Amino acid sequence: MGIHMYRDHTKVIKIGDKIIGGGNPILIQSMTNTRTEDVEATVAQILRLEKAGCEIIRCTVPTIEAAEAIGKIKKQIHIPLVADIHFDYKMAIAAMENGADKIRINPGNIGSREKVAAVVAVAKERNIPIRVGVNSGSLEKELVEKYHGVTAEGIVESALDKVGIIEDLGYDNMVISIKSSDVMMCVKAHEILAEKTNYPLHVGITESGTVQSGNIKSAIGLGIILNQGIGDTIRVSLTGDPVEEIKSAKLILRTLGLRKGGIEVVSCPTCGRTRIDLIGLANQVEAMVADIPLDIKVAVMGCAVNGPGEAKEADIGIAGGQGEGLLIKRGEIVKKVPEDQLLDTLREELLHWGE
Repeated sequence: MGIHMYRDHTKVIKIGDKIIGGGNPILIQSMTNTRTEDVEATVAQILRLEKAGCEIIRCTVPTIEAAEAIGKIKKQIHIPLVADIHFDYKMAIAAMENGADKIRINPGNIGSREKVAAVVAVAKERNIPIRVGVNSGSLEKELVEKYHGVTAEGIVESALDKVGIIEDLGYDNMVISIKSSDVMMCVKAHEILAEKTNYPLHVGITESGTVQSGNIKSAIGLGIILNQGIGDTIRVSLTGDPVEEIKSAKLILRTLGLRKGGIEVVSCPTCGRTRIDLIGLANQVEAMVADIPLDIKVAVMGCAVNGPGEAKEADIGIAGGQGEGLLIKRGEIVKKVPEDQLLDTLREELLHWGE
């Protein structure tokens, strides 16, 4: 079966000043882990996330105080803000009244149809998109029984059922997200859902874990889903600083060829020939290039044997020897420098790139 480009055919949805769906670029989201009521801490974290490349941010709104904070936070940030609501429909309304650009609800835990209708009425009046979120962890009992356990089919049925409730209320400004911490179940659910709906999909693997296991699970899950042309906006969920989520999301998109930009650092795995602290050097290079807006490949190599050859595919590279290092451009050695000047030499070259 050839790749369907589902994302070319999804409905276009506007979130603040950003758009997703209809083949527009896939946008990166994250979620704050500060107390939303603490405006100063939340704004500081969002500004760090913006700098890292976050394009949409979600904040939890568990209290009226948090809903009111949304208005204050919005004045100091530059990206659309999504209010995350659990259980209390009044919070969804208060968040929208305070300027949330989108709300995330699970109509299943908002309660009665009247409550859902009250939320939809405000969203409709302000044309605010609703993200319908369904998590395998909170699948309805009857669906668990129907499918003999938590299954991809059950998750999809649950999501489409919730979407149907909102459509029946006369509103279709929606984004769907279905999440499961079982990566392959999550993949299968997205494949089924993409065939059945043209609403844009927010894709993520939930509760994926610490930075290492979360990165691997997210890269595999998102990689398989996105490579089939499914998904309009993504989040990498990690237990840690949300800035790590953005770095990972950018790298996943770049690796799949879905996004250009940013310096890609390649480095050799090190071997017995390595005479420098290559691991430390590669990490330093990665940190150093994070804020340099070039779309090039930088190689960090451990020795003069394979260094120049392997660095051929990179635009620029450095290779370390004993006490000295080489600066390599497209496979050609351009200069030798003392080892302790290697990093600064590379940075100078990058800052004056293309001059």
